[in-house]
Amino acid sequence: MKTSYHWIILCAVLATSGCSSLGVKPWERNLLAREDMLMDADALDLAFDEHIYFSKEASSGGQGFSGGGCGCN
Repeated sequence: MKTSYHWIILCAVLATSGCSSLGVKPWERNLLAREDMLMDADALDLAFDEHIYFSKEASSGGQGFSGGGCGCN
């Protein structure tokens, strides 16, 4: 019975330590700093996302637009 607890603890430690080495290395940061890696790199996608945001937040005054939240502002 005692060994099963040891196995459970060992498996839990191995499972949680599996992602401990993830992260951005210093020599990989130049790839993430490129302009095409921005979340809003495409102007058309940004305009579409802003329209959706304005439509959903219009009832609470999202960024100065008024309307009913149905997208008909």
